Amino acid sequence: MTEAPKRFPLTLSSVVDSKSKSSGQRANRVVATPQTATRNAAYDSAKSSLSPKPSFGLSSVKPPVFSPPGTPVRQSNAVPTTNLSNQQQTGERSASLVSEGVRKAMVARIAKQGVSDVSVLAAMAAVPRHMFMEPGLASQAYIDASLPIGHHQTISQPYIVARMIEVMRDNQHGGVLNRVLEIGTGCGYQAAVLSLVAKEVYSIERIKPLHELARSNLRPLRVANIRLHYGDGMLGLPQVAPFDGIILAAAGLEVPQALLDQMAIGGRLVAPVGSRHQVLQLIQRISKFDWTSTTLEDCHFVPLRAGIA
Repeated sequence: MTEAPKRFPLTLSSVVDSKSKSSGQRANRVVATPQTATRNAAYDSAKSSLSPKPSFGLSSVKPPVFSPPGTPVRQSNAVPTTNLSNQQQTGERSASLVSEGVRKAMVARIAKQGVSDVSVLAAMAAVPRHMFMEPGLASQAYIDASLPIGHHQTISQPYIVARMIEVMRDNQHGGVLNRVLEIGTGCGYQAAVLSLVAKEVYSIERIKPLHELARSNLRPLRVANIRLHYGDGMLGLPQVAPFDGIILAAAGLEVPQALLDQMAIGGRLVAPVGSRHQVLQLIQRISKFDWTSTTLEDCHFVPLRAGIA
């Protein structure tokens, strides 16, 4: 199968400031203030101009183009236009530079932590994480930590998002992912990152308000290859299986057999497993009746639950 060229209908960076008007400038340091964000972004920009470019080469990677059938996240093709004063335009450009600077710093940090997949790093650089968070927490969007999104759920730590996707892509097909399944949509951030490395992304959320939140967060980004589903993630989506990759954003004592059965031969499933002590686990399907399991590293996730809420 020939992989179609891929990109968003609009680049994510072109809508990076849709929430900046109300939330102000962003920062990626622990002390998150607009002044700190501006200073950090300026520092990172100056440092990058004086030192060699990062080895992961983000500037050479372009976001993929997607042309999957159907439009699960419906949105208008019209881009609203407004007449802004010069002062407003200058303020928005400044906020954009700060947001881009702290996001690049986040990706550089992820690379230093060991993530080397160029496509994954480019996707992390493209997705505006602060757009998936409440305005009060948006200034902390690019620190390396999980943060609350309501309903006792969290948006995952940036490193762990990149790490899990990198592991899933390290398959026998050279990283090609035609169809992937995410269990636990949450605010929609990881689904947005997945949409840049896979042709089709199916994501299930069991909590109705979070399902609606993800739809709302993804709509401005005009992502055409994500299908959001409200339901019990432990059951998967057998009607559209098999999946080349499956990612769980919640930890169970074991991976549900229903999800193992929906893996394609050669597919990879990445999931946190455990109760108090959790580990990241890679499961590969090697034949119709055989799977292999590898423990990767310690992690911490919210618990995996059955049913809907």
